[in-house]
Amino acid sequence: MYTKLWAVLALSTSMTLHAQTNELVVQTKKLGAEIQPTMYGLFFEDINYAADGGLYAELVKNRSFEFPQHLMGWNTYGKVELMNDGPFERNPHYVRLAYPGHDHKHTGLDNEGFFGIGVKKGEEYRFSVWARLPQGGAGEKIRIELVDTKSMGERQAFSAETLTIDSKEWKKYQVTLKPGETNPKATLRIFLASKGTVDLEHVSLFPVDTWNGHENGMRKDLAQALADIHPGVFRFPGGCIVEGTDLDTRYDWKKSVGPVENRPLNENRWQYTFAHRFFPDYYQSYGLGFYEYFLLSEEMGAAPLPIVNCGLACQYQNNEAKAHVDVCNLDSYIQDALDLIEFANGDVNTTWGKVRADMGHPASFNLKFIGVGNEQWGKEYPERLEPFIKAIRKAHPEIQIIGSSGPNSEGKEFDYLWPEMKRLKADLVDEHFYRPESWFLSQGARYDNYDRKGPKVFAGEYACHGQGKKWNHFHAALLEAAFMTGLERNADIVHMATYAPLFAHVEGWQWRPDMIWFDNLNSVRTVSYYVQQLFAHNMGTNVLPLTMDKKAVTGAEGQNGLFASAVFDKNKNEYIVKVANTSDKAQSLTLNFQGLKKQDVLADGKCIKLSSLDLDKDNTIEQPSAITPQESSVSMEGNTFSTELEAKTFAVYKFAKK
Repeated sequence: MYTKLWAVLALSTSMTLHAQTNELVVQTKKLGAEIQPTMYGLFFEDINYAADGGLYAELVKNRSFEFPQHLMGWNTYGKVELMNDGPFERNPHYVRLAYPGHDHKHTGLDNEGFFGIGVKKGEEYRFSVWARLPQGGAGEKIRIELVDTKSMGERQAFSAETLTIDSKEWKKYQVTLKPGETNPKATLRIFLASKGTVDLEHVSLFPVDTWNGHENGMRKDLAQALADIHPGVFRFPGGCIVEGTDLDTRYDWKKSVGPVENRPLNENRWQYTFAHRFFPDYYQSYGLGFYEYFLLSEEMGAAPLPIVNCGLACQYQNNEAKAHVDVCNLDSYIQDALDLIEFANGDVNTTWGKVRADMGHPASFNLKFIGVGNEQWGKEYPERLEPFIKAIRKAHPEIQIIGSSGPNSEGKEFDYLWPEMKRLKADLVDEHFYRPESWFLSQGARYDNYDRKGPKVFAGEYACHGQGKKWNHFHAALLEAAFMTGLERNADIVHMATYAPLFAHVEGWQWRPDMIWFDNLNSVRTVSYYVQQLFAHNMGTNVLPLTMDKKAVTGAEGQNGLFASAVFDKNKNEYIVKVANTSDKAQSLTLNFQGLKKQDVLADGKCIKLSSLDLDKDNTIEQPSAITPQESSVSMEGNTFSTELEAKTFAVYKFAKK
């Protein structure tokens, strides 16, 4: 009898626990901290072929023959000679094509592009080249073809046009190709089609249909994916490439502006980093330069956030002091930072403001932020940062300066640098964390006790790197969403956040996970992308207190794996609650909106969910929509909403006042 009684009591207790409702109380009476428009944004670095071969729409590799192996990416045949007295000071090399001496021989060259050249049937592609007739004459012809070198058909070429070179002076020539087939791995072929001699420099092939139609533009699908986030801030150009493997190869913004034909080649710091994913042809053409970054920021509606070198090369790759600039020799680096502000914001009559205007943008780019250094550490960093801060504050007190807490999310260097950033009065501190699942599950309350009187936080690089699963998968994205509720809840101290890295070519990646993957013709938005988009699209204007049992919902013990935040959007008169259920069980939820006035009634709303039964799954090029946000309508009962949130699910609930 007693055994049966205990069994009934145990079953009853079990059923009660299973049916336990997690009541999330949202206090609506008083709006909390204002959420900065820069809260959710994008971080761009040229890793994984993100720039050349990726976002930058140029299809020709080594277009100016300036790679150290000058014909890397090219195959030549017939009579081709490399020359080095060309029309562009920073890119002096070009090729000379001459008649091979026999009508049945051919002179020309092929370009392999970036893992091939991807072209689509019916689309238009603008071929351009700087050329001249070194021996004069009435005119010589070149034939430009798109070819399939593996074709088993009657012809390799599936698109061809002819150009006549008609001047002994260097001129830019162009023609449009319109391929009759789609080919992800085409080759660009240039034949000398007459019996004279022709010089060719800066050989280029762009899709005509670039992002917003810019001639030196961005690949449309990749730029559109960025714009579709609705980013509030855009950090560029890195990352570790700001530092360079050595200072000679650091990213120099001044070399990335002006006429694109005269922007010099730069060695990519990521070329040397991973021997197991080594790409010896990974260079920066600077075709995607600071003007293009600023313009992209403006067109996306994002605040530009450029990062400049502070006189330190990559400290991971350089331990010796001689690899860095002494503090007493920083003047030119500091001047670079001041000149950058002038380039972005200066009047057209200033030196660098005129450069911007001459490039086509006389209006200011409205720069408000600048980052100095990437993720440096040790005393070497603050002693170099200090003179930058003094100079920028004196010349441009309106600019907010971002410092760094180093490469780690905690520990010795982190604990040293934060007080230094406070001492130097940096406006924001850039924190980086690539960490496993356990870290993200433990960091829901990370910013709850940060000093509110010190610098603000920029979560500048972060991603969940699965333990033993360091690739894109749903579970990692779910934990990123859980962590981001803590960013949102602490929007008074966290003013910016950007996932990293942004892009990866499926054949040229070196680092993963990444937000957007692509091949030569297609792109895919990962679940991590959709997490970022859901937060950015549902940012709200003010934080609202949200508690369970009078405590913030941070995934702490007893909170059933739940993380949550709430905001109000003044512009839409809308309440938005975000909840991540990281547990392996469905959780009963009640959203209780307290403090509403009698006349305030919440309308039925909508729920947007991200979920997957397969935690290791993500979207791919082959299945780009395997896991996407799913929207449904939900019903209110008074000012209360009850539901059951499935295991391993992220949800956004939205309710407007009637």
